[in-house]
Amino acid sequence: MPAWRMRDDGIEIAVRVTPRAKRAQFAAGTEEHFAVRLAAPPVEGAANTALIALVAKQFDVGKRAVTLIAGETSRLKRLAIAGDATALAERAASHYGDTP
Repeated sequence: MPAWRMRDDGIEIAVRVTPRAKRAQFAAGTEEHFAVRLAAPPVEGAANTALIALVAKQFDVGKRAVTLIAGETSRLKRLAIAGDATALAERAASHYGDTP
């Protein structure tokens, strides 16, 4: 799967998470995923909660619009972001300096 793909109800993104970083950061990664650094530790869902908040902020949507769909206990995760698929894909592409 590429780092993001459009869906009927928004987009789906793949991320590789590094917990316990000095600060939270959302950036381009490889063709397969975004690179995300989180200050939160991977304990009792803290990193997943921080990930959802960071993704919501980066894509300018509410936290309820972001859903973890795979990789709950893994560094590699997939998230669904509900909203205007075209606008969300443009925002995802902007992290890579591309257009969808």
